[in-house]
Amino acid sequence: MTLGPLEYIVIGFEGNRFDGSIADEIGKVVDKGIIRLVDVVFITKDAEGNAAILELDNKEDPRFAGFAPLLGNSMALFTPEDTVELAASLPANTSGLAMLFEHRWAEDIKAAMAAAGGFLVGRTVVPPEVLEAVTAELEASASA
Repeated sequence: MTLGPLEYIVIGFEGNRFDGSIADEIGKVVDKGIIRLVDVVFITKDAEGNAAILELDNKEDPRFAGFAPLLGNSMALFTPEDTVELAASLPANTSGLAMLFEHRWAEDIKAAMAAAGGFLVGRTVVPPEVLEAVTAELEASASA
């Protein structure tokens, strides 16, 4: 099995207000074959900073129901150490949805690179605050 690049993100929800509605939009990119969810973990921290970590598969909680059809090919690759580290990064009174996903769109590019004798030299994710600054600049210049 050839995997495309893997990446994980953690989406935080202040006040532990996770309702699961984000599953609809995640499902759209999964259904289009853009990404594949490899592992999804839900982390919640109470006001005192006590954390609970839940795998989303086989949960009867209605907040997780929308994720069930998206987890058919998941591999559960987050280790217990990973989840403890992710929980430690969350502020108190916050939930986090940690998603490890495969960039399916890159699989054929990866194969083409290898066939051409190419290899990946580097990969960097642009931080959200840089994207916000660039977006603000573009919007300001577009309205000028």
